[in-house]
Amino acid sequence: MKIAVFPGSFDPVTVGHIDLIKRALPMFDKIIIAIGVNSQKKSLYTLERRLIWLRRVFENFKNVEIDSFEGLTASYCKKREAGYLLRGLRNGSDFDYEKTISQLNYIIGGEIDTVFLISQPQYSFISSTIVREIIRGKGDVSRFVPPSIFEELSDFN
Repeated sequence: MKIAVFPGSFDPVTVGHIDLIKRALPMFDKIIIAIGVNSQKKSLYTLERRLIWLRRVFENFKNVEIDSFEGLTASYCKKREAGYLLRGLRNGSDFDYEKTISQLNYIIGGEIDTVFLISQPQYSFISSTIVREIIRGKGDVSRFVPPSIFEELSDFN
């Protein structure tokens, strides 16, 4: 079984994340969207809220699972018997960073391969970090997040 883990903060989930998952689905038997919990990082939304939103967005996708983890991504992949990591690339800077991480994950994780998908042009500028900044500034993020969570965003920050 080909299992991929798509790790991230998903704080919040964006339309770019959703596009990436939909495009990757034909490549794998299962994709686990896994929120990495980093106690050093301050999230805008709670882990529980992000899990609820991801489950809502992907509720009709039978081969998508939502989870969270602490510690190394490579260790989580081993635990879940995932042979692949899924990562999106928006630009050259993303590639430089992700290439190094993928090489470390391969060594640490016992040959976990990273599959890179290049963002579609209309999503290449969207990141959770940028969306959080727009939310904090009380701007309109309706084009950057799924409609099923948009109305709730301001209720939880």
